[in-house]
Amino acid sequence: MTYQQTIQLKNGARCCLRSGTEADGQAALDNFILTHAETDHLLTYPDESTITAAEEGTYLKDKAESPNEAELLAVVDGVVAGTAGFSAVGSAYKLQHRAEFGISIARAYWGLGIGQALTAACIDCARKAGYTQLELDVVADNASAIALYKKFGFTEYGRNPQGFRLRSGGYQELVLMRLGLS
Repeated sequence: MTYQQTIQLKNGARCCLRSGTEADGQAALDNFILTHAETDHLLTYPDESTITAAEEGTYLKDKAESPNEAELLAVVDGVVAGTAGFSAVGSAYKLQHRAEFGISIARAYWGLGIGQALTAACIDCARKAGYTQLELDVVADNASAIALYKKFGFTEYGRNPQGFRLRSGGYQELVLMRLGLS
C-alpha cells in the first residue's frame, strides 16, 4: 500500500511520511537497529536482527505493493527518523478483519509529533485496506505510548505479565490493545 504526506513537526521541521522503497533498505535497517538499541520497549534486541539491507529493501517494496499491508517511513532532512506499519494477523477468513500495528521512533525525534502522525497514517491506511480491527502490544511502563494509543481510541483488552523477558533479568508486562475501525 502506498502512502505519502508531508507534515510540519513541533520544532518547525518538515517530515515526509511515505511508503518505504527498495532503495530505503539500508536507511530503514539502520533506523531499526538504532531504535531497538535505544529502548527496551521494542520486541527485539538490535543484535537479534539477521536481515540484510537488501532483504529490508525487498520487504519495503513488498509492503508498498501490497493491497492490505504497509510500512511507512518518517523522513526528516533525508534521515529515517521512524517507521510504522501494519500487517495482517492471518489469511484465514476468521482473521482477515484483524491487523497488527507496530511503530518505532529514534530517540532524537521523540516529542515532535512523528509518532502521532505515523499512527494516524497507519490507521487511515488500515481502514482503506478493509480491516475492522487494529491491534498492538505495548510495554506497560511505556506511559507515553499508551497515552498516544488511547488518544486514538485504542482500548486495553488484556495483559501479559511476562510478555517480554529481559536479558538483564526480570520481565516486562505487555498491555494488549485494540482499535475498532468500522
